[in-house]
Amino acid sequence: MKITGRCYCGDITYHAEVDENKVINCHCTDCQKMSSGPLRTVVLSYPGAVTFNATLPKEYIKTAQSGNKRAQGFCGNCGTSLYATSVGGSDAERIYGLRIGAVHEREQLTPKAQIWCRSSASWLNELNTMNNFETTPPAN
Repeated sequence: MKITGRCYCGDITYHAEVDENKVINCHCTDCQKMSSGPLRTVVLSYPGAVTFNATLPKEYIKTAQSGNKRAQGFCGNCGTSLYATSVGGSDAERIYGLRIGAVHEREQLTPKAQIWCRSSASWLNELNTMNNFETTPPAN
C-alpha cells in the first residue's frame, strides 16, 4: 500500500510503501514514554521504501534494555514522532516502523497484533464503556 505522511507543522513530508498487514500496537514502557501515551501504533515499511521530501527528520538513537540500538525519527521543529528504524546500514535496507498518527491514510491501517501487552494500561480494556464527547466534557 502506498501512503503519505507529514509532521504536525508540515516541515517534513514523506511517501512510503508499507505492508498494511503489518500494523502493530506496542505497549512496551519505552513506547509509552516516547509517545507520552499508553501505546504506540506503527506500520512497517518495505525495505528502502520511504522517501522524505525536502527537510529530513532528526534522529535520536535509543538503546533498549537488550542493548539494541534504534533510530527514533522526529521533526526538529514541532517534535512529531515519525518512525523508528535500524542504526547503520544503507537506506536501501532500512525498514521503518512508521507512527500511524502522522500517516494520512491511518484510518485504513487497522492493527493486526499487539506486543508487550503485560505493560498495557489496564484501563484500555474499558475504553468502549466510557462516556464519549465530541468536545470538552461538561463541567460537574
